[in-house]
Formats: sequence, C-alpha cells, structure tokens
Amino acid sequence: MDPLQLGAQLLGDKLGLKLEPSTVQSALSSLMGDGKGGIDLQGLVSQFSASGGLGDLVQSWLGDGGNLPISADQISGLFGQDKMNAFAGAIGTDAGQAAGGLADMLPQLLDQSSSGGSLLDMAGGAEGLMGMAKSFLR
Repeated sequence: MDPLQLGAQLLGDKLGLKLEPSTVQSALSSLMGDGKGGIDLQGLVSQFSASGGLGDLVQSWLGDGGNLPISADQISGLFGQDKMNAFAGAIGTDAGQAAGGLADMLPQLLDQSSSGGSLLDMAGGAEGLMGMAKSFLR
C-alpha cells in the first residue's frame, strides 16, 4: 500500500475520523509531503534523526523489533505548533488530538514501510536510492 494511503488509513482508524480518505491524505501530504502529493518518508526519517533523542525511536520503527513510543509533545515539537494547528484544522480536530494520532500512526507507518532497518523499497529501489544520493551531492 502507498505510504500516504496507509498513513491516512492508520490515522483515520486511530482518531475515528469520519472524513473522506482524500481529505486525510491531503492533510498528511501538507504536513510531511514530498512535493509530489505523497509522504517523504526519507525526509521524515532525516527530520527525526536530526532532532535530539529521536533517532533511536526512528531506528526502532525501521528495524524488525518492537517500536519505541513517541509522545504527542515530541510530535508537536518536531513539526511545530503552526503546522500542527493547520494539520488539525484540515482534519477537523484540535492540535493535541492530532499530535496524539500522529504519535500512534507514525511508528506503524514507518514500521510497515521498512524491512531490516531500510526504506529501500519505499525509495524506489536501488535506482531511487541512487537518485537521492545524487541529489545530496549536487
């Protein structure tokens, strides 16, 4: 399943949202999008890894073992209050509930989008990974 569809399904289930899946997908894409209407999983992993103390959490989600929890406060700190307020408004809830839903959803999303600690398949295979590497070297 596409990461954006999976994320929208997980979040909708978690929060009991009675919205069209496309509404949740649009909100997720605005919050953590790749600029092409999807979720930038690699960028999300990098953002977590660059934030103090969250790298270990992400590694647990990418790995094959258990997932460490993340708090709603950590989610709000990562994305910032303005983005969280906009996201919450788009899905018809408050920022605290939205952050709590993301705190439940993101570990599952990254866990289900990875294998053995790698997002290789989600990056478009080896060619996608090479393309990302080339873009960093420019």
